[in-house]
Amino acid sequence: MCDRHTTKLVVEQHGADRHRRYRPCRPAEARRTVERVVTECCGTDGRTSCDVGALSDAVLVASELATNAILHGGGITDFQVDVVGPGVRVSVCDRSHDLPVAVPATDPEGRRRVGGRGWPIVCRLACDVRVADIASGGKCITVVVPLS
Repeated sequence: MCDRHTTKLVVEQHGADRHRRYRPCRPAEARRTVERVVTECCGTDGRTSCDVGALSDAVLVASELATNAILHGGGITDFQVDVVGPGVRVSVCDRSHDLPVAVPATDPEGRRRVGGRGWPIVCRLACDVRVADIASGGKCITVVVPLS
């Protein structure tokens, strides 16, 4: 898990009470959705400002979460994006109850591993990371990425 962040494992019934629900099939679709939602919200609500680097961070985090859900979680079951205060909240749900883990960059023989960088990227760029069990099965990872 993310050592520097508040990471909580709770039981949560994921309902239809959030807006901007969408279930991308590919990481590229997740990236486009985050970019669209943030771009639409920035500057229009009078309190949110976004710089290009912060938007890139949010897009990268969404891509990594979507990729991990597809590769390790049995697919994306729900995807939500909201601009909240000075950040963007991204939630990605999948079918697995397994918690994300950071793997060492090298194997026991000292060889560099392919992959395994996604979760550390998420933990570094997000200011809040939460993992929740879903009562109907699977988990939901919700992160907040600062937009300034």
